[in-house]
Amino acid sequence: MSAEEEKFDRLLLAIAEQHKNGIPEFLGTIASFLRRKTDFFSGASQSKWEGLLLKVFQKESELVIEEPKNEPTKIETAKKEPETLKNKKDEPISEIREVENSIQEELSTPINEADDSEKDEVGKLKPNAGNGCTLDKYSWTQTLQEVEIKVPLSNSSPLRARDIAVTIGKTSLKVGLKNQEPIINGQLNAEVKQEDSVWVLQDNKTVLITLEKINKMTWWDRLITTDPPISTRKINPEPSKLSDLDGETRSLVEKMMYDQRQKEMGLPTSEEKKKMEILEKFKMQHPEMDFSNCKFN
Repeated sequence: MSAEEEKFDRLLLAIAEQHKNGIPEFLGTIASFLRRKTDFFSGASQSKWEGLLLKVFQKESELVIEEPKNEPTKIETAKKEPETLKNKKDEPISEIREVENSIQEELSTPINEADDSEKDEVGKLKPNAGNGCTLDKYSWTQTLQEVEIKVPLSNSSPLRARDIAVTIGKTSLKVGLKNQEPIINGQLNAEVKQEDSVWVLQDNKTVLITLEKINKMTWWDRLITTDPPISTRKINPEPSKLSDLDGETRSLVEKMMYDQRQKEMGLPTSEEKKKMEILEKFKMQHPEMDFSNCKFN
């Protein structure tokens, strides 16, 4: 399965989670969208759109036959859930404890020592492997484009989406079980796009939330404003993520990242360096002039 195929999986799974009657209802929603928002049906003859649908689904069907058999999809699992859980009554509790224990073992640790240039980083938490933070009740990771949050839920019985209360605001987030004290409830570090932010219940025990950043040029140092900060200087973006961008966007992102780090260390940005180089050349050309009071704006 290619990355291109998987890029909409989170969004589609979140939509599928809202359909209690399985695949027919899910496909009906897609067909309704095509009818109301596009000219898919009206812009082509009936035989054309029927042929196109048959061709697309036939292709996917052939791939299923060719590929090794995998575990059921999320949509199928949701439909078979009641039967499966009859034979696994006691498993959810132990699985939840395993998730909680794994988080406890990997809690983000504070920075205790630093050189002179990083003294202000002492006390901040080290980023986890996903450039975010692992706290006792939840963990989060980030790229420049989005933030992903995992919230394990402790409950004695199997959970469904209707048992979860998630409210994603432009600058706020509230997550927890219905009629219980929220696990997360506060102001986000920065604004997010509500319409592009989604959540899904994963494996009946973990809430997975994806927040789309509005400002895609900065790293978050915390999820909620009351959380302890992480050191953004210690963040290591994956080269593969940058390589996915087109040349112009990648250059802009790399420049912004460089300038942000330079500012944090009290060093000149790329623009300031250019100005300094121009000034030095001008000094060499005009040694008779006094530049001692020259300042950059």
